[in-house]
Amino acid sequence: MRGGAVAAGLTGTLAWLLVFGLLGTDLRGYVWWTLIAGTVAWLVALLLVKQGDRGVAVGIAVGIAVGWAIAASAVALRWGQTSDWPLW
Repeated sequence: MRGGAVAAGLTGTLAWLLVFGLLGTDLRGYVWWTLIAGTVAWLVALLLVKQGDRGVAVGIAVGIAVGWAIAASAVALRWGQTSDWPLW
């Protein structure tokens, strides 16, 4: 795996998650859009692994992990502050 391919996958995925996350008008919308965008990105990563471009697929996987961790942290923070589950 080349470092440039991993960086390209990571950068592209973070931009992808950011664009979709901005579609949400509140925390709930942000989290659901981030989960949907991450799932689509995972499918693309699986396709890339099958085609042999594992470096980009690793970058995508890392980007999804970072994006989903940010979303989970935001949910946990809101839940802790309000004692109300923000996703329903």
